[in-house]
Amino acid sequence: MVEKIKILYVDDEPENLLGFKASLRIDYQIITATNIAQALGCLDAHPDIKIVFCDQRMPGKTGVDFFEEIKISHPLPVRILLTAYTDVEAIIDAINKGNIFRYVQKPWAEVDIISAIDEADKFYLANSMLSVKNKELQRAYDELNKFAYSVSHDIRGPLSGILGATNLAREIDDMDEMKEMLMLMGKSLIKLDTYILSMHDYYSLQRGELKIGEIDFNTIIDDLKDIYTVISKTNQIAFNIIIEQDEVFRSDAVPLKLILNNLLSNAFKYQDKNSDTKSVDVIVKVQNNLATIYIKDTGIGILGSHIGEIFNLFYRANFQEVGSGFGLYNVKSALSKLNGQIEVTSVMNQGTTFRVTIPSI
Repeated sequence: MVEKIKILYVDDEPENLLGFKASLRIDYQIITATNIAQALGCLDAHPDIKIVFCDQRMPGKTGVDFFEEIKISHPLPVRILLTAYTDVEAIIDAINKGNIFRYVQKPWAEVDIISAIDEADKFYLANSMLSVKNKELQRAYDELNKFAYSVSHDIRGPLSGILGATNLAREIDDMDEMKEMLMLMGKSLIKLDTYILSMHDYYSLQRGELKIGEIDFNTIIDDLKDIYTVISKTNQIAFNIIIEQDEVFRSDAVPLKLILNNLLSNAFKYQDKNSDTKSVDVIVKVQNNLATIYIKDTGIGILGSHIGEIFNLFYRANFQEVGSGFGLYNVKSALSKLNGQIEVTSVMNQGTTFRVTIPSI
């Protein structure tokens, strides 16, 4: 059932209000007010009012003055002035101030009112869509600003490192020093490659479509285990995996791998380097068409004041390691595609646990 257009009619003459409501109540939802204060109360109580009719000759404040006021306090409703033929100056005043969409002459005819409502409704919808698009454009603009900053910082940083190492290498004759310099250059290139891959993941998630298939978490985790076993051994980090899956689970493997890879990457990256008992635990339980995944680490932790921000694009909770701020944002975007949820608990200098839940599709 199509929802009726909600209309506010303001007039100090009760018989006019009754006539207006009687003529239009079947096709529209009519709200009436006999004075300006009451009208403002109606607008506050009904934010979904689309159209406001107001008589020009109201006690205490004219219709033009009322429209000028609500243009600021309630800008969305379309404003239509009801005025006698003799109030031409008021009409011109209202039009010049930009406070009305149109006017209807009194005594009004039902056909004129309905015509005004139809036009006003189209105008309201067009303005609403424009408002949404403006908000989307502003978000895109803000994201572009952040992206520009991130590019200048995260790409220029490694490039500057490589350039600096290249300049120093020209003056080095010792082979051991040269190897060390090449190692530093290699690290910078790895950072740059990681950033580019993160950007690729980000845009793939924004544009990609789901490809559903059966998921074997043992296979998914084994692929990732090959990557992180080397890191765990070289950095003396215990890597523990528990998988419990006795039923078919369907999802998209690509965003699922992205989620696990980014969470594992952070779990290894942000370990407490001074700790003698470093570990990363992965626990996967599939039950009743729901996968619950825990990624636990003994890392440096996340401040409570930062937890609400860590999934924002380009946000970094700390600077122990260089990062792009894409990782957890991509995790959140991937989970959104899979209808999943994520929760974070963290204690500073003790570690962080991410709990991810994803329903089978």
